[in-house]
Formats: sequence, structure tokens, C-alpha cells
Amino acid sequence: MVENRSDTFDVGGEFTVRRLGFGAMRLTGEDIIGPPDDEEAAKDVLERAVDIGVDIVDTADSYGPGVSERLIGEALGDRDDVVVATKGGLLRNADSDWLPHGDPDYLRNAVLASLDRLRTDTIDLYQHHRPDPDTPFEDSVTALAELKDEGQIRQVGLSNVSVEQLDRAREIVDVATVQNEYNVGNRENEDVLQACQEYDIGFIPYFPLGAGDLGEKESVVDDVAAAHDATTQQIALAWLLEHSDVTLPIPGTSSVDHLEQNVAATEIDLTDEQYERLTE
Repeated sequence: MVENRSDTFDVGGEFTVRRLGFGAMRLTGEDIIGPPDDEEAAKDVLERAVDIGVDIVDTADSYGPGVSERLIGEALGDRDDVVVATKGGLLRNADSDWLPHGDPDYLRNAVLASLDRLRTDTIDLYQHHRPDPDTPFEDSVTALAELKDEGQIRQVGLSNVSVEQLDRAREIVDVATVQNEYNVGNRENEDVLQACQEYDIGFIPYFPLGAGDLGEKESVVDDVAAAHDATTQQIALAWLLEHSDVTLPIPGTSSVDHLEQNVAATEIDLTDEQYERLTE
């Protein structure tokens, strides 16, 4: 039986979770707009994830928009054994654009809508999805800090930020997580990961599988995968779990079979030589 065997991390010093989570972006329609073709199948994926030991699920109000959050609320409800992390601060339109919107009043309204869709009284982890060039970053973060003080969210996270922005946010509120793009083939946010390690902040690498493109590391990943009789995706996840104790990969899928393959990556032990080849 497949079981999530990743070790644990304390998110915000409050929630102890297995480090391999699930990203729910793909539980929507094409181009992350509208509902999936089969909503019951999407709920089956969420329920199966929890059954095999996934206890942190990541989403955003812009996925659908609203669809992913609604499905999570319907499938999982307000469970004590699952941390639901969502994000706000991006608008969608019919052209599938992602438009930053960090106005404090908008964020307050977005949190109310997310609470309703997730069927909860308090959001476990709420992340500012992307800094808005038209809104002072400190204003957006202050709004989330106030929402935390008011009890509508438990922990505050950031996404798509620099080290400098992380440091500015930490002057306003305790930051529990940072979610930036990162994988074995893309290390552009290595400095942010290093800062998270220093501060004991969870680092949630989105696109942990590089959306199928691992760049110049692809051939090495293929070699290591062959040695373990594993998929390249499993090796990419195993490397992320090995690379840092604060990484919380959230691979997403709309398939139960693919979900189970991803979770099985937690059973892979890379040799020192394999880890070095993947890292160098």
C-alpha cells in the first residue's frame, strides 16, 4: 500500500505536517478556468490523498476561480487532520490572465469568500499570491496580519517574493511559508530557500516537477530514475525532499494513479553520489 513516508515540518510552529503535500490547481477545467469535467473524480483524488497520508493541501482562490477551493470544501470540509493552505491576490479573466490585486480591502473580501468555499471558520494558512506593483507590499501584508489577529486566518504565507520582500514582511508578521517556483532544474530562487532555512520558514516549491521540463538536469534525472526503477517525476520529488528540511513539495494531479506515484516518491532513498549529481 502506498503511504506518505516523508518526514514532518512544523508550519508556523503550529501545524505538524508530512512534507510531501498536494497541490490542487489541476482540479479545475482547462487553463485553470471553470470546473473539471468530472467533479466527483476530483473529489476522489482529494479523499485518496488524505487516505494515504497527505495532510497539507494547497490551493488558491484564483484556481477556477473559486472552483478548487469549493471542491476542497465539499470533499474534505473542516478537518482537524488536514491543513488547507490557500492564496489570494490574483484575479482571473476569460483570457486566463493572472492579474495581481493586493488592495487590502480586496484581500479582506477574498478571505471571506475563501472561508465560505472551504467551509471553515478559520483558514489554516493564507498566502499572499503575488506582490501587486500598484499596491504597497507592506499594505497587503499588514491586511493579512490584521486578519490573523482577528482569527480569520491562523498562519500567514507569501508567494512569488524575493528575500528582500520576505524580510520586509517579517517586520510586520510572522511568516510561516514562502511559495516560489523551484525544482531540480530551476534553482533561481535558491537564495529565498536559503533564507527560509535560516528563519525556519516552510518553503513550498511550486512546479516541483518543472511542468515536465527539467532543463539541463533531465538526463541526470533519467539516469537516477532508471537506477531506482522509478519515474523522473519521483526522482525530482525525492531530490526536493532530500535537498532541504524546510521544503514542502506540492505536486498536483487530477489522477488517483498519478497521485499515488507521487506519494511513492517518499520511499526513495537517493545515494550520496546520486544526490550530488542531481545537485551540482
